[in-house]
Amino acid sequence: MKFRRSERLIDMTNYLLDHPRQLVPLTFFAERYSSAKSSISEDLAIVKETFEQRGIGTLQTVPGAAGGVKFFVKVSQEEAKPFVDELCELIANADRLLPGGYLYLTDILGDPQVVQKAGRIIASAYADAKIDVVMTVATKGIPLAYAVASQLNVPVVIVRRDNKVTEGPTVSINYVSGSTKRIQTMVLSKKSMKQNSRVLIVDDFMKAGGTVMGMISMLEEFNSHLAGIAVLVEAEKIQERLVDEYLSLVQLSDVDVKEKKIKVESGNYLNKWRG
Repeated sequence: MKFRRSERLIDMTNYLLDHPRQLVPLTFFAERYSSAKSSISEDLAIVKETFEQRGIGTLQTVPGAAGGVKFFVKVSQEEAKPFVDELCELIANADRLLPGGYLYLTDILGDPQVVQKAGRIIASAYADAKIDVVMTVATKGIPLAYAVASQLNVPVVIVRRDNKVTEGPTVSINYVSGSTKRIQTMVLSKKSMKQNSRVLIVDDFMKAGGTVMGMISMLEEFNSHLAGIAVLVEAEKIQERLVDEYLSLVQLSDVDVKEKKIKVESGNYLNKWRG
């Protein structure tokens, strides 16, 4: 079946977006559309230009007989800043305050559009990095972790607080909570991650960073390596931060339970990442 150029461009774009960071040979597209490689190359040039102009991402050409193209998500600051500002406004709503100074974020983490945008922005910072796995801890960080992983085309590994029969043999470690200083436990199935993996840790909220440090300790049990840390929201007024290098989209700078006020501002993402 012969495809018109407009049909090729639509289908090609859809395929590339569904397979980020995956090498797609030109022969694959040539056979898929019954077209010459020269025509495919011209089509890909159009797709690349459009992706970059619209802030969707970019295409990387890999030369050689076994070469092809790879799509990488890239979000510019011009696109990221309005979303981060909107996120700050959402979180600053005083109705989110819960007893004890906690914030209700479940609705945000349950909104597919918000989570997907946040996932694209975080993934953009790590699109060029060698990452094999995205790791998070159950349960609230799971939607964000999957959103990031889908843009990086890698699996998600979920660390749990307790053992599940369906997980099979597990590795269990104890860690100290950064905020409460209590000893807690986290568990990960031995089958969930290969040795020597490069791991991006993603979480919804970080106070002192005790949970993140626990996940870093878990990596050691798998002889694996930390590729980065990214969180949706970080708390600012922490006496002792256990984690230094990380990306955050939003910073919770002050919570006044008595006055029912939440002060929120942009996290360090816009300063650290200039896509």
